[in-house]
Amino acid sequence: MDQQEQEQRIARIAVIEVLGRDGLVRQVQRITRWPARIGRSPNCEVVLDDTHLAAEHALLQWNEGGAASLVLMPSLNGGWLGERRLRAGDAAALKGNATFQLGASHLRWRSNAEALAPEQPMQQHQQRAAKVAGAWVPALLLLWLALLWIDRWSELNPGSPWVDYSSAVLGPLVVILGWAALWSLVTQLFQHRFPFFTHLRRALIVVTGLHLIGIAMPLLAFALSWPRLMVLDAVIFPAGLAALLWWHASLVWPRARRWLALAALSGLATLFVLTVARRQEQQYWLGPAYLSALPPPALRLVEPKQPQDLIEALRPLEAELARQANKDNESPSTEGGGEE
Repeated sequence: MDQQEQEQRIARIAVIEVLGRDGLVRQVQRITRWPARIGRSPNCEVVLDDTHLAAEHALLQWNEGGAASLVLMPSLNGGWLGERRLRAGDAAALKGNATFQLGASHLRWRSNAEALAPEQPMQQHQQRAAKVAGAWVPALLLLWLALLWIDRWSELNPGSPWVDYSSAVLGPLVVILGWAALWSLVTQLFQHRFPFFTHLRRALIVVTGLHLIGIAMPLLAFALSWPRLMVLDAVIFPAGLAALLWWHASLVWPRARRWLALAALSGLATLFVLTVARRQEQQYWLGPAYLSALPPPALRLVEPKQPQDLIEALRPLEAELARQANKDNESPSTEGGGEE
């Protein structure tokens, strides 16, 4: 075999890539013999597990001009090359990284004659994440469980049995494990992988961050006497949950991140509008009406207001309350309303 024949043989080496719903490669089959048949039969050079394919559905041929072509064989469903419908007997040239559909299978042709894209170096954060991902999940899980335990401890009386703590800790633990497992099953359905620890790590990052914000925000509002800071309570937590849903969904449908972000923002905006509409007759729109529990006075950084300041601030209400009382006294009594 001379050098020219060797080069031609190497140029004819190609692969057929089976693409998933997300456009990612699920399977690669190498082609070294020509012509190459595609179908469900074991006699084919490219065997696909697709019930919508015939036993021998299509034929790949290498033309004398140095290009490959796809020829459709007799089948029920035929195929597509871009927007072009292919039926039995039709032939189509395959140029570059051509994508085509046979039955329900989405395929991509890639020849050895085509130049490969340069190798992409891993980013430093990707290398670091691959090393520490295993340690993040236990650390985040322990931190979150400790926060749950502290919350429960602050609510119970001293000397309470440990059983009173178990439900507050084990219940959320079961919920978040089930949440990560559910998203992993969805990913398995679309991506054919089960990234349980990835989903669990993302959920723990968000819920732990929201928990820490929920502890720090009342402390800061009390210490600096900024009651309006609690308005952020109704903004941060829904935004955090929307971001968590987007983060999970982007792992399932990575090619639709922009549309998923728009959907999350639309849902968040709708939630804010409904919240404001529900509270339009109240004295506040967002955030809690008051703090149900106050931190220790030692944490207060600003000077407390004197009781006389509160009395003076309420003086404008005195005239209104007196007017309302007089109005009630002047109204006719309805008690004992028998006939005269």
